[in-house]
Amino acid sequence: MINELEKDIDRVLFSEEDLKAMVKKVAAEINEDYAGKKPVLVVLLKGSVMFAADLMRSLIIDCEIDFMKVSSYSGTQSTGVVSIVNDLKTDISGRHVIIIEDIVDTGLTLYRLKNLLEQRGPESLRICTLLDKPSGRKAEVYADYIGGVVGNEFIVGNGLDYNEKYRNLPYIGVMRNS
Repeated sequence: MINELEKDIDRVLFSEEDLKAMVKKVAAEINEDYAGKKPVLVVLLKGSVMFAADLMRSLIIDCEIDFMKVSSYSGTQSTGVVSIVNDLKTDISGRHVIIIEDIVDTGLTLYRLKNLLEQRGPESLRICTLLDKPSGRKAEVYADYIGGVVGNEFIVGNGLDYNEKYRNLPYIGVMRNS
């Protein structure tokens, strides 16, 4: 099945080894910043699941996990409209919270989500992303922990998708004709 998906990939941008190094770097930063604390990792579904799983296995701090499902994309384009499909079950009031994202592109999703979560009274709120795409930014929001930076290309793999395809690629690849 992977071969079937790979026909649409122009080139590999980040290999499995690259991704492991990114996760290790981000985990080391979080482990240092949250030593002695118990943050809640808010994983944004669906794209962040693979990154979050890898990240959690690299954390040596005590932490909790919860999930939110938000949507703002249709195909390769952000719609500019962010909808919350599934909300948190955890009360984050007075808690340290780290939003786990697969990629910060336009920033519209995270801008709205960050404002929403700040209203719930967390002690701190930070953003961790596997990838940052500053060229796509439309909202003033920035990640505190960044695995890597990408240019203005449409990428898939390791959780990132195009119409629900390619999430299972073990690397990050650039789509053909993107």
